[in-house]
Amino acid sequence: MGRSRNIAALQSGGIAGDLMLAPMVAAMRLPLMAAEARSSSPQTETMRAFTEKTVAASEGFLAAQMSLFGSAMRFWPELMSGRAPSLFSGVAAERSMNAALRPASRRVKANFRRLSKIS
Repeated sequence: MGRSRNIAALQSGGIAGDLMLAPMVAAMRLPLMAAEARSSSPQTETMRAFTEKTVAASEGFLAAQMSLFGSAMRFWPELMSGRAPSLFSGVAAERSMNAALRPASRRVKANFRRLSKIS
């Protein structure tokens, strides 16, 4: 149990660190979007921002649901083996939150790398 808590804490810390880049990504993206608004060219950065957010949100929702489903499937085996079920101990919620935030975290990190090359 202690090892899984340490792994979960490391994953949460990595995800939180990546999500801290979100304000910087927004600051780097706004001038590009303003330039697109003034021009008559296709608004690629605006469309990319919109589609990335919707895709990351839907991936996060699905990942959270799959994580909770897996925890529900492990309920009886955990109970029969004498362990506290992860649904009751909060481990399932932690896994679900990590799974939900992971797609957004990956997108933010990738956008930061891409936009820092442009700026």
